[in-house]
Amino acid sequence: MKLTHDFIERNSWLMIILIVLVVAVGGLVEIVPLYFQRQTTQPVAGIKPYEPLRLVGRDIYIREGCYNCHSQMVRPFRAETLRYQGHYSVAGEFVYDHPFQWGSKRTGPDLARVGGRYSDEWHRVHFNNPRDVVPESNMPAYPWLAASGVEGVDVQARMRALGKLGVPYTAEQIAKAPEELKGRTELDALIAYLQGLGVEMRSVRTGG
Repeated sequence: MKLTHDFIERNSWLMIILIVLVVAVGGLVEIVPLYFQRQTTQPVAGIKPYEPLRLVGRDIYIREGCYNCHSQMVRPFRAETLRYQGHYSVAGEFVYDHPFQWGSKRTGPDLARVGGRYSDEWHRVHFNNPRDVVPESNMPAYPWLAASGVEGVDVQARMRALGKLGVPYTAEQIAKAPEELKGRTELDALIAYLQGLGVEMRSVRTGG
């Protein structure tokens, strides 16, 4: 019996097995080496784990579904780097993101380099009513964030869980985490998260 093209096409189960085999081998060849390349598993110099307030803000970002309209990945095209004023995104800047927030839809602008581009007050007004600062915006308002505190958030458990995934939080950082959330609101946390996006990467790339 010869595995001719015609024979394979006439035997659907054989074709399925061969397709799965080819896809599996191809996937292993493409994916497995990434786990052993330093540029994909090691953080870019200057990238640090999220501070407790920013970590809580990131969870709020995910909870509110911000990733549905905003990406966090500057693609490797000149138009992208000029528009977002920074180097294109690289794997090493996301090693502490679990899960990463690359996204694929840009109903709103990409946020990978938004840190420091607007003041905290601008963000406060924007979250309360986006059209007060961007008249054509179709983003929904989030007024309840300013009234919701974060002191009750068990950020220590979150940090310990991330530690098991390789995020280098120290016992001292975890112990002090609740203190850093005292008197803060969900809006404070979300703004802190946004204000840090891309800042470390920008300073690394510009030498600042």
